Amino acid sequence: MTAAAPQSSPLARIALLAYLFLIVYASLFPFTGWRDVGLEPWDYLSAPLPKYWTKFDVLINIAGYIPLGMLVVYALHPWARKAAAVAIAILAGGLVSGTMEAVQQYLPSRVSSVLDLYTNFGGVCIGALLAAASSAALLERGRLRLLLRQWFQHDASGGMILLALWPLAQIFPQGYLFGHGQIVPILADWLSELLSDWLSDWHSDLLSVPIQLETLLGINPEPSLERYWLLETLITASGLCGAVLLLHCVLRKGAPKIALTLILVGAALATKSLANALLFAPENAFAWLTAGARGGLLVAALMLSGLIYVQPAVQKRLALLMLTISLLAVNSVPANPYFVATLQAWVQGKFLNFNGAAHFLSLLWPFLALWLLWRALRCARHQHKQPL
Repeated sequence: MTAAAPQSSPLARIALLAYLFLIVYASLFPFTGWRDVGLEPWDYLSAPLPKYWTKFDVLINIAGYIPLGMLVVYALHPWARKAAAVAIAILAGGLVSGTMEAVQQYLPSRVSSVLDLYTNFGGVCIGALLAAASSAALLERGRLRLLLRQWFQHDASGGMILLALWPLAQIFPQGYLFGHGQIVPILADWLSELLSDWLSDWHSDLLSVPIQLETLLGINPEPSLERYWLLETLITASGLCGAVLLLHCVLRKGAPKIALTLILVGAALATKSLANALLFAPENAFAWLTAGARGGLLVAALMLSGLIYVQPAVQKRLALLMLTISLLAVNSVPANPYFVATLQAWVQGKFLNFNGAAHFLSLLWPFLALWLLWRALRCARHQHKQPL
């Protein structure tokens, strides 16, 4: 009996694509103030090493590109292995890093440096070598691969990547717990910059219409504390239900669903607490646990106690509904004044790249989840069963 041919890993390819997006967003964040200083994009290669740098900067640059080197090698398996995969990964990683440094010359908030290129290149080399040594054991005969086959639906790579990224999406500070995808203020700012004063005046007039209507109807346009509490409860509950139902859409019948649910939610809340402690102060680790967040967690727990046992097709539709409600709510509610004041006092400093990647995740995660669920439901119309 012949041994089964090694299979490629769709999960690794999807993860590689997602990580490339993270690198681009983190490297070019905050995407404002573009200008031409009269230098060629590659001039940083001949510039001297920076006088002021820290071990922290070097370690962060190395650590940030280690996953890239690993994911390239894993994504190439089994078409390219060992030395060939390492060479391709190093070449690709160097090209990505060099391109990011070149583009950063046109951003006033970023400084292109050949030292960054060297450290990023070193991270890619380390990651590629680690992946080359572990690819066969991990992708062909590893215990992890066996568990993934037993617990998750076939072709569930997209859903697994999104679920793995959901706890990381909690890192960037949000006005509401699980309030991801708040893109309307960012789009308004970008459009205002593009179309200058005309759009700013038009936007201000447009935003004043709801307030004028509320005034005519005798409604107080200033949201009360109770309204903030209810809105946060709605956003927290719908966001949590959507993420957990997405998990159950990709699980097989025999998977430990309760345990995996607790692990996913626990990882998200632990990441949120750790991020608050590191970005602000240790005493703010549980600042996210407001009255609205507690209410939302309780409502979500009551809803999920029954929803996790319904048919997978119904779970997909419910997950789509919950994430849509969360996305619409978080993009229509007014900004939390306490949260705005907190962000104004937040000094990002050396964590600019890291926070840029976290912000990207927080913005994009619900849109990717909605697209994945919509695609699965669309395929289900043509097939009796189409896993996520």
